[in-house]
Amino acid sequence: MSVFDELVGQQEAVADLTRAVKAARKIAGAGFGSARGNSAMSHAWLMTGPPGSGRSLAARAFAAALQCTGPTPGCGECSQCKAVMAGQHPDVSSLSTDLVTIKADEVRAYVASSYQAPGSGSWKVFIIEDADRMVERTTNVLLKAIEEPGPRTVWLLCTAAVADVLPTIRSRCRNVNLVTPAVDEVARLLVEREGVEPEAALVAAQAAQSHIGVAKALATDPEAAGLRKKTLDALASIHGVGDAAVAAWMLVDPELMGVSNTKRDKESEEREEAERLAALGLEAGARVPAAVRSQVKATSVDSKRRATRTLHDMIDRELTYMISFYRDVVAVQLGAQVSLINGDYAQAIQKVSAGIGPSEALYRIDTLSEARERLRSNVAPQLLMEAALSAMRQ
Repeated sequence: MSVFDELVGQQEAVADLTRAVKAARKIAGAGFGSARGNSAMSHAWLMTGPPGSGRSLAARAFAAALQCTGPTPGCGECSQCKAVMAGQHPDVSSLSTDLVTIKADEVRAYVASSYQAPGSGSWKVFIIEDADRMVERTTNVLLKAIEEPGPRTVWLLCTAAVADVLPTIRSRCRNVNLVTPAVDEVARLLVEREGVEPEAALVAAQAAQSHIGVAKALATDPEAAGLRKKTLDALASIHGVGDAAVAAWMLVDPELMGVSNTKRDKESEEREEAERLAALGLEAGARVPAAVRSQVKATSVDSKRRATRTLHDMIDRELTYMISFYRDVVAVQLGAQVSLINGDYAQAIQKVSAGIGPSEALYRIDTLSEARERLRSNVAPQLLMEAALSAMRQ
């Protein structure tokens, strides 16, 4: 079983990465002296592709294949492959964030480590997920390491599009572009790897629009499936401004939507504050020494940002589900010979398509898409959702 097996529908990308891994083995066999002279292998890679295409998985599989000691690169059976895929390899580091941006200090620590020789593997590999979350200051920290990398260092940056990173970075990276896999391929993956029933797997793959991570969550996580159901049920029940206001109130409340770890009340904030102080050897309510005051404040700010991003991610997913609903409405109205994304809501889609015209349905799609853009601008979630749903009334 190869580490690339889970890259569904990515034959061209896998072929490129396989060629690079074979070249890397030759470079390692030659003592790394020709690391910069082999055209198939590069010290910096940019993994691009639409959400759910498997960018991070491709990066990790590539890292495993580079460290592989089996007869075939990326065998998936040797200890090196298993350690990388489990996230436990000492020479493969992955940087992701649940905040809005990746901090310069985080990248700076990786850059310093990149010039050290690998401990147990052939290469020192650094994976930066959501590289588009690096602001210019952070990118400049990384630029020097990519321009003058260590002889056994490989950087793997993951983002949706090449344009998401600065030209100074992308011009120094080899691009591997992933594509959206077919619905049938995603459904088959859910059946084979997760043991999901074929019919349920197909519904999840269609609802997720081939986003592998979302499809897996919809098929195996009741919380994720519940979020989608409550969102579409609320959308289908809107008939007037009052319904829109009630639906908006529910959709921005994580507790009502059944989403855990997002609701921040005063009690939970006080508990988190006490835990942070305890980690520094301080009691709750005690005076914070000046030496650690900035650290305590920064940790508190990060906690609030983390909660905000989690809430925004939930609302963005809800808006995406609503957009897919009206896409189905347009498809039905125009008699398009395509499968419905929300086939399990066919009756509700038929009802809405009979009540409004195609131009109105397209207007609603535009309104919801605009709401997604405004969400990134830190508009108050309650007001944003009320404004969007008011346009959805029948």
